[in-house]
Amino acid sequence: AASERADKPFVAVNCASMPEAEIQNELFGCRPGGIAAATGEGQLGKIVQADGGTLFLDEIGDLPYALQARLLHVLEEREVIAPGAEAPIKVDIRLVSATHCKLEEKIRRGEFREDLFYRLQGLMLALPRLADRTDKRALIRHVFAQEAAAAPKVSLSDDLIDALCTHQWPGNIRQLRNVLRAMIALRTSDLLDLA
Repeated sequence: AASERADKPFVAVNCASMPEAEIQNELFGCRPGGIAAATGEGQLGKIVQADGGTLFLDEIGDLPYALQARLLHVLEEREVIAPGAEAPIKVDIRLVSATHCKLEEKIRRGEFREDLFYRLQGLMLALPRLADRTDKRALIRHVFAQEAAAAPKVSLSDDLIDALCTHQWPGNIRQLRNVLRAMIALRTSDLLDLA
């Protein structure tokens, strides 16, 4: 929101949520006459759709090895070669990626390209697990405010916040968010407490 691309496309792709052929079509576009072309959908891949803006690749550590070379080409040459296309398409994208795995270990096992890793490594932020954060109380209140926006009278008791702070949260913020949503939906009063 603070970048010069704030009013440009923000296109997100989850690299772990689909098979290799589908993610290839999703990122790079599909062949003329393919399934997406027959339905009139998405001949242009997400990379082209993000032109001028930002492409967010979630779970990039799960991107199939064969597609890593194609992504590296896009980042180096600033162009996409769609399957069956006659000429490359020039693109101007900012890439942001996220992963839950240690890419250095995947490189050692031959599962992630080292050259792509170094191309992605411009600025890395390691987010601590929710259980390890020192700002849990403020974070819980922040996430709760987002989830309770439609029910502004709902609040958390101090005892409940204390209990939420001591929980280990193996599912991190996604788990916290879902627990808070469930509490709001199942509440019997507007003050959520330990019960």
